[in-house]
Amino acid sequence: MGAIRQCSRSACRQSAVATLTYVYADSTAVLGPLATYAEPHCYDLCEQHADSLTVPRGWEVLRLAMPSTPQQPGPDDLLALANAVRDAAALPTQAQQPPAQRGHHTALEAPAAAEGARRGHLRVLREPS
Repeated sequence: MGAIRQCSRSACRQSAVATLTYVYADSTAVLGPLATYAEPHCYDLCEQHADSLTVPRGWEVLRLAMPSTPQQPGPDDLLALANAVRDAAALPTQAQQPPAQRGHHTALEAPAAAEGARRGHLRVLREPS
């Protein structure tokens, strides 16, 4: 799909064109084309911030090939969108089905024979009278 996400740098309102990720174990920053989905530990950067990227001393920057023109939506994108709309339209009919009913539970009571019954790592104690 098209680049509709904004640059992650504060106060920058430009459209993102690249995604930056860090590989801490290798002391490497990887800058590549805009990822399909926004990931929590990645940074989307505009063209200006992607070009001016600097990393800490001793780190390496791995710059992947960037496309010369932004990718336009293709037939696969349109099919995926149509399928998502069709799936979303089907959800209300599924949601109208009543959920499975659980049995009515009374308050937990300890067995009469024991002061505290132990089951696994849990223990049920009687209320003091």
